[in-house]
Amino acid sequence: MTFPTSLEPTADDAAPLGERALSKLRWRCRRGLLENDLFIENFFARHADTLTVRQARGIEVLMDLADNDLLDLMLRRKEPQGDADRPEVREVLALLRARD
Repeated sequence: MTFPTSLEPTADDAAPLGERALSKLRWRCRRGLLENDLFIENFFARHADTLTVRQARGIEVLMDLADNDLLDLMLRRKEPQGDADRPEVREVLALLRARD
């Protein structure tokens, strides 16, 4: 299973992300700042097995941001704004920020 290319909600939002889609998502999440990579690696270590299509869409929106903007969000310096202010983005951002 792959996640939809559109960011619009679909009926299978809660469906688990398939292995191929997860692999592509991990590759997409590689960043230029080490700090971002550390947050993202920790996120995948904790949540890779339970990621949903909805959460994958949220991650895709975050990965469209510049590295410094993404880091500001993860460090709680800023909150999502504009097109990034979506429920799925806020859900994933909460998981990225969590310190389990």
